Amino acid sequence: MPETVPAPLAHAPSGIAGFDAVTNGGLPRGRTTLVAGGPGCGKTLFLLETLIHGIEQGEPAVLVTFEETSEELAANVASLGWDLDALIASRSLVIEHVDVGAEPLGTSGDYDLEALLIRLRLAVEEVGARRVGIDTLEVLISSLGGDARLRAELRRLFGWLRARDLTTVVTAERGDGAALTRNGLEEYVADCVVTLDHRVLDQLAVRRLRVVKMRGSGHGTNEYPFTIGERGFSVVPVESFGLTHRVTSEVVPTGVAGLDAMIGRSGWYRGSTTMISGASGSGKTSFAAAFVDAACARGERALYLAFEESAAQLVRNMASLGIGLQRWIDAGLLVVHSSRPTQASLERHLTLIYERVEAHDPAVVVADPITDFTGIGATGDVKALLMRIVDYLKGRHATTLFTSLEDRRDSEEQAVSSLIDNFVHLRNVERDRLRSRALFIQKARGMSHSHEVRGFRLGDDGIHILPPGAE
Repeated sequence: MPETVPAPLAHAPSGIAGFDAVTNGGLPRGRTTLVAGGPGCGKTLFLLETLIHGIEQGEPAVLVTFEETSEELAANVASLGWDLDALIASRSLVIEHVDVGAEPLGTSGDYDLEALLIRLRLAVEEVGARRVGIDTLEVLISSLGGDARLRAELRRLFGWLRARDLTTVVTAERGDGAALTRNGLEEYVADCVVTLDHRVLDQLAVRRLRVVKMRGSGHGTNEYPFTIGERGFSVVPVESFGLTHRVTSEVVPTGVAGLDAMIGRSGWYRGSTTMISGASGSGKTSFAAAFVDAACARGERALYLAFEESAAQLVRNMASLGIGLQRWIDAGLLVVHSSRPTQASLERHLTLIYERVEAHDPAVVVADPITDFTGIGATGDVKALLMRIVDYLKGRHATTLFTSLEDRRDSEEQAVSSLIDNFVHLRNVERDRLRSRALFIQKARGMSHSHEVRGFRLGDDGIHILPPGAE
């Protein structure tokens, strides 16, 4: 008799960007997920986002809350564009606010969950709910007495939910030390356990998510950065990227005719990543601006991430080289986003880059310079950030150019050297009390290129690569 192979665990998409990639599909459908974390880490937001996404997919929901009223919750999430009152009015959502201090959960003998289960059953039946959220267990647990009763009643609650095939998210406060929760709930009540962490390192807030367990399904086991922004939760799993991005033989001009002539195919492959490295004042930003100028002239959309100059300053400075960026901004082809890396954590910068790319859908992206990220994270974290950016943009087939300050290039270039397809080094050269500039191509994957060191000049009509031997 052939061996019976168990069916894979069904998943319910969470609606949280990146989380479904970590869990290979989302929440365990018809089972319970426990989300544990300290105050302010985003547990309630995580829970609400999964419920609202379920409603959007035709799965009505019930939310049981022991701390915030429906009015308070509605006000808190209105900034994210979620209208809880409208969902309630459309009979897609029921919010049951249980004030444990005002009314007992049970009325005979020791407290139990009988009254809560009655209310929960009525609410589920009222809207035909397929998803349930319970926020937070600590208030409920405080009314249940000792460990034996606690275990029995929680098993009863979660068994009741599972018997009705309800996809459930429950929040709980993080325990002390190595304990995931204050009462060890993760050991016996939940099919999936997720921990959220909000810490401060070097005066910058850092958020991490980890899937501790997920019965019947594989999942990512690392800590993953996440942010809470205008669109809610966003998790960035490196597992969601891979070496499966498409490639092409199409070539994108660099924007500098002389540099194109030094490359066997007269430009970079579309979808490739280029690093332009050089000392201060060597012309890195000029090459980057020429690159986006050429892209916009072809009618392509471009995104310029400037980490040291405002958009107005970049436009003014490049105009002195005859590179007119303002016309492309006015035409809607070019978006310049300026920000200081020290204003936010690495995770937040990563999410902002994703949001800008999603909003503008550029064919060409410039990050100028990436060097400043070293001031807000350890080398390993910076490497993870850049790896995610590179893989993400390659996945979108965007042609990307980074600049790096060569005086401090070790951390950036070593961090992403295996990810970068093309390297161009710029040099400031001093001779006979005169300063000039030179460049050479270190590598250009998949194409022949010149190995010469060539001089170049910046003039009011652009960037000019000088003939061999000329200074």
